[in-house]
Amino acid sequence: MVPLASSQTLEICKDAAGIAGNIFAFGLFLSPIPTFRRIMRNQSTEQFSGLPYIYGLLNCLICAWYGTPLVSPDNLLVTTVNSVGAVFQLAYIVLFVMHTEKEKKFRMLGCILTVFGLFAIIVIGSLLILDLQLRRIIIGSLSCASLISMFASPLFIIDQERRIHAILPVPLHLPNECLFLFVWNFQF
Repeated sequence: MVPLASSQTLEICKDAAGIAGNIFAFGLFLSPIPTFRRIMRNQSTEQFSGLPYIYGLLNCLICAWYGTPLVSPDNLLVTTVNSVGAVFQLAYIVLFVMHTEKEKKFRMLGCILTVFGLFAIIVIGSLLILDLQLRRIIIGSLSCASLISMFASPLFIIDQERRIHAILPVPLHLPNECLFLFVWNFQF
């Protein structure tokens, strides 16, 4: 029986898919720029929520940890894109905190501390798991859960806006890109 594809071909396909995923992820990380231009121009966060950026930061940190050799060897592309994504999310959070009301500032700072505390617990806890395969499964599962929370967080905001009848138009490219990346991540 002839194999369908050699391991070298599969490795090339994996790398190509990883690079394509990174390109789309960078597009997703850049998509809030128009929102933050508006926030900086108006010197106010208006009715925008910072929660998607908090969830995005947590997701990027967990996924970057997943891609390290301590958890999942040979996943440099995962670590690279999520490290850059964490920097973008942190920059968005800093800009959000700089331009929001005092009450939201304390809430956002509490959320940031919670994210870093939770991430520290995940890193330390996973290092205590000596079986590399089990560590990979657990961190991979946490990564999937954080991806779901990141992609679901705008839905909570849309529902909140719907309740107060003040829905702002959402750019069409943003939900489409989120859906594409969500499906793309579940392939791996």
